[in-house]
Amino acid sequence: MIQSLLIANRGEIACRIILTARAMGIRTIAVYSDADAKALHVRSADEAVHIGPSAARESYLVGEKIIAAAKATGAEAIHPGYGFLSENAEFAQAVIDAGLVWVGPKPASITAMGLKDAAKKLMAEAGVPVTPGYMGENQDPGILAMHAGEIGYPVLIKAVAGGGGKGMRLVEREEDFADALASCQREASASFGNAHVLIEKYIQRPRHIEVQVFGDSHGNIVHLFERDCSLQRRHQKVIEEAPAPGMDEATRADLCAAAVRAAKAVDYVGAGTIEFIADASEGLRADRIWFMEMNTRLQVEHPVTEEITGVDLVEWQLRVASGEALPKRQDQLSISGWAMEARLYAEDPAKGFLPSIGRLEHLVLAESVRIDTGVEQGGEVSPFYDPMISKLIAHGATRAEAIARIEDGIDNSEVWPVRTNAGFLGLLLQHPDFVSGDVDTGLIGRDGDDLVHPPEVEAEELAEVAALLAASPGDGPWSAALGFRANAAPRATARLRDDSGALFEVELAEVENGTPAREVLAFTGGFARAYMLDRHDGGGHHGAHDGDILSPMPGRIIAVEVTEGQAVTKGQKLLTLEAMKMEHSLTAPFDGVVAELNAEPGAQVQVEALLARIEAAEKEAA
Repeated sequence: MIQSLLIANRGEIACRIILTARAMGIRTIAVYSDADAKALHVRSADEAVHIGPSAARESYLVGEKIIAAAKATGAEAIHPGYGFLSENAEFAQAVIDAGLVWVGPKPASITAMGLKDAAKKLMAEAGVPVTPGYMGENQDPGILAMHAGEIGYPVLIKAVAGGGGKGMRLVEREEDFADALASCQREASASFGNAHVLIEKYIQRPRHIEVQVFGDSHGNIVHLFERDCSLQRRHQKVIEEAPAPGMDEATRADLCAAAVRAAKAVDYVGAGTIEFIADASEGLRADRIWFMEMNTRLQVEHPVTEEITGVDLVEWQLRVASGEALPKRQDQLSISGWAMEARLYAEDPAKGFLPSIGRLEHLVLAESVRIDTGVEQGGEVSPFYDPMISKLIAHGATRAEAIARIEDGIDNSEVWPVRTNAGFLGLLLQHPDFVSGDVDTGLIGRDGDDLVHPPEVEAEELAEVAALLAASPGDGPWSAALGFRANAAPRATARLRDDSGALFEVELAEVENGTPAREVLAFTGGFARAYMLDRHDGGGHHGAHDGDILSPMPGRIIAVEVTEGQAVTKGQKLLTLEAMKMEHSLTAPFDGVVAELNAEPGAQVQVEALLARIEAAEKEAA
């Protein structure tokens, strides 16, 4: 058995691997960048090595630094986690060439499945059904457009080296193809160093179903059943569950057998996932499920498989990497109950899901569900990496029980002042189609606007806020947690203002000791509000000009679509900002004229930098 392990990753997955390794008596070594010097995974490991600046391309993506850290600390093996270098065949080979154990599949297997076009050809040869599309070498935009037309709109443009929802564009009309192709190729080149794309038929009512497979070096390959990952926003998974709703035993047997054939076709060793797309317009049927791609690593959503099978997949990875046979045969694996995972992100759904960065002044994660996290109260959500705060995982005897438990986990998780998608997740779990199991990957796209705004404030919440404001500062739970100051005179009635600017008038109970607290936090169904006594009697609040286009976060301008003095219409794209590994389009808030433009391609900008200013059309006419 491996005795010492370096984790070539950070955050939640690093902490998850450390947990299992420690239970197995394995010494763990973490690596960290400047931004992660005080991170939870660094303090959780037995040893930690600094590997460079905050930017991932200068630290977590530099294989030479990671291998050097492993050698310097006497590590026997390297576990890549997911993301970063986990599916980099050259890095895997470099680890092996350095005399270290690679906790992952053979480099040849990674290569075989790393490019989506080549993988689909290989799967077709292995008898695994694949989605109709174009996977040719000719990348001329005109040729790609021609094939898209032959396949029939809507189509998906997908980076052959892509993953995690990046380098993917849905195109519904022929006239939108050229712009979508250029954007996809830019993102693919920046994220993966490869702008090559394939074109694929877009299934109108698709479900994303994947099968967990596992192989060892003795020729054994098993599956650990399926997961349903259909709840997605912009091709990124939001809530996952296992097993898949509506899956009958015959379809499951066919699907899982296809997944095992796929793994055998590349002589697979370790944990992997075969992803399928299903046309569920008439329910789940084996003849309407097609191979999409293989992820040659551990998946973010692996805990739901662990919960229904009782298997620790990280332990299996470490045992297989040590040369052991799989701990269980196929006939020893079965499904028990139902499991769900919700991804809690530091992002603001009300502002287009823009990442929310900053210090986690108040962080309480529910104790009623399994929590996989890499942060803690007082830590920072950095602009350099994925903004995940935690994964909430629940298991129940039935699907309804699992839903109820994950909802309870969301209700009892509190994050402030960083914004999160908790309220969005709570409303999504209550969506009638989700509750009935009638889900597809377009659900959030269709109904997402109804899931991002908090419900109206109820009288009970205001009454509780008023009571807390009237209490001594030391008596209120939030003043104790966040150190609020008492700086308002007691009064019988008061106006409250929440953090969005909304005003409420409430009766304030008589103050018994001291003066009212300055601020009260309220968490309802995952939505967070901060209430404070309003100090402005009719004076209003001064904010940015309505036409000011501010940078929502630190990033780099990659495209500017307008010029100063140009007339624009509401919703027209003004510029594109690259931040948090994603492209964000900034658009005109109303019809008008570009009165000021402070952006140019390649420029680095800070949060709230004024990039452009739009003056309303009627103002110019005046």
